[in-house]
Amino acid sequence: MEKPTALVADPICREHLAGVPHPERPERFDAVLEGLRCAGLLDRLIRLEPRAATEEELLLCHTPQYLRIAKHDVQTGYASLSTGDTDITHNSWDVAVCAAGGVLNAVDAVVSGQARNAFCLVRPPGHHATAGRGMGFCLLNNIAIAARYAQRWHGLSRILIVDWDVHHGNGTQEIFYCDPSVLFFSTHQWPLYPGTGRADETGDGDGKGATMNFPFPAGSGRAEILGAVEEALMPAAARFRPDLVMISAGFDSRVGDLLGRFTLTDEDFADLTRAVMSLAGGRVVSVLEGGYNLSGLASAAAAHVTALSTHKF
Repeated sequence: MEKPTALVADPICREHLAGVPHPERPERFDAVLEGLRCAGLLDRLIRLEPRAATEEELLLCHTPQYLRIAKHDVQTGYASLSTGDTDITHNSWDVAVCAAGGVLNAVDAVVSGQARNAFCLVRPPGHHATAGRGMGFCLLNNIAIAARYAQRWHGLSRILIVDWDVHHGNGTQEIFYCDPSVLFFSTHQWPLYPGTGRADETGDGDGKGATMNFPFPAGSGRAEILGAVEEALMPAAARFRPDLVMISAGFDSRVGDLLGRFTLTDEDFADLTRAVMSLAGGRVVSVLEGGYNLSGLASAAAAHVTALSTHKF
């Protein structure tokens, strides 16, 4: 029997920023779930139990000082993190810890063979969070924590992270910049927040060459982004031979998004998904990042998960 696709969708994730006007709003969670429902996907996915990440797990990527600061800022009632441009509300810390924990459960399910792949409907997003700083709507770097968890707890040697968010995943890049065991590939609009991700940022020390950045101008779309995947990522991944592929699935690179000016369509996301699934035998954990036009987010996420759940090898 073919293994199913798993879904992480903890309702606590809609509580972050509840009642606060913000692009990264709770309605994003609802929109994706509705998009999956309308596509007839919810009955085909296995739902994974939620859990909170432990402090030990968060320390895989974040400094003790930053964890203390972020938790303090939330519990003290600050309107935003003192480390950067991330709005918070009274329970944002609890939500962020559960978002990270949900992605770890997805790694467990995929690596153990319970699921073929997984999509994690989590918020707040994570790819801008560095080891010592929350920024860009992000408190904890969900995908980086999960990649390191897959290595430390499951013994995987090589992780590929593919980030197609319209914004550069500076936090993920920084965490693994000197690490040859994690190949980080990013397509993103340039120039755009956070101002990192030049093509000449390729890693440092032992990690030289393990960072691949493809900055493209506004208006770029399928030709540029799928082209970079096919022409650059595929041969690099063939050499790297990842044990697990993780996707920072930002749907703000879709046409019509509020914060980006890329022109990817729903079918483009499906094709990107199928291309990435050909790596590591389809063992993929996808983690939601951006996407701020609710209808576009819903349809793009549905196309992505449809490809995850139906693609044959």
